[in-house]
Amino acid sequence: MRAGRVTERSQTKSKGMKRHGNLYDKICSEDNLIHAYEKARKGKSHTYGVRLFEKCLKNNMRKLQTELITGTYRTSEYSVFTIYDPKEREIYRLPFKDRVVHHAIMNVMEPIWTSIFIQHTYSCIKGRGIHAVVKALKRDLNDIENTLYCLKMDVKKFYPSVDHEILKTIIRRKVKDNRLLNLLDKIIDSAPGVPIGNYLSQFFANLYLSYFDHWLKEIKQVRYYYRYADDMVILAANKPYLHDLLKDIESYLKNELNLQLKGNFQIFPVEKRGIDFVGYKLYHTHILMRKTIKKSLCRKAARLNKKDINAINYRMQIAPWLGWAKHCNSKHLIKKVINEKVL
Repeated sequence: MRAGRVTERSQTKSKGMKRHGNLYDKICSEDNLIHAYEKARKGKSHTYGVRLFEKCLKNNMRKLQTELITGTYRTSEYSVFTIYDPKEREIYRLPFKDRVVHHAIMNVMEPIWTSIFIQHTYSCIKGRGIHAVVKALKRDLNDIENTLYCLKMDVKKFYPSVDHEILKTIIRRKVKDNRLLNLLDKIIDSAPGVPIGNYLSQFFANLYLSYFDHWLKEIKQVRYYYRYADDMVILAANKPYLHDLLKDIESYLKNELNLQLKGNFQIFPVEKRGIDFVGYKLYHTHILMRKTIKKSLCRKAARLNKKDINAINYRMQIAPWLGWAKHCNSKHLIKKVINEKVL
């Protein structure tokens, strides 16, 4: 069975052995549910779903706890809609009650699941965002001799392609609490693949590729490897090594995880093309802002430069781009395109 081979080939000495039990009561505890409610409503207190839940807050919280304790909780019906920026995606949205449950689970499970991830797994992990991976890449690119070439790749339709049975097998490598496993199984089976929009989906996606990460680092002995969600970068000294590694990667993903790489994977010299990754273009000597983000900044600045607004408001309007610029070599770009009064 394909899912069974994941546990054999990817096994590590320290991170794959210990399994955790007695977790479900912690998830269902009153204190944990209150903490989960507070986290779920943060920044969303004025939305309709939160206000509706809070009309009978004590009763709703008590009912939710009872459903979890008795095992009668079921995931609510999803509201599904499509977004088109930056690319077309189906988004799955749950009522506020279900988001509280997801936060309650993650309050207990986050440190357990995070312990599985390798150092260079990024995205939706505390302290490991876009700027963390850029910092790591910038540091490692100082080893010019061993980072001359780059393999850049991502998974074809990753979130919809996650195999539920394989995901359940991976989860069971760290969890032995049957009541929690039953709850997680029902959440996993509530939508095809891993639904974008669920709070739990972010961690399910990272978990799904976590033992693949260990395989690359510990079995294949890949030195420079970085993953942000399903976007992956590997650096090496020569192209033949990366071509051979790519074949092994394609085989592992197909046979162990039922996944397929997109056909647009690239192997190229870093010096000539730069690594287009997480919003930046990285070279051995410098880092530039991604072209699409730079164009967006220029359009925004052009509109603002025609308006008579004070420096504080101007800076607030372009704050997102200033955040991007802070982590790359964009001093001349900023001077050229934005109003001098904010500098």
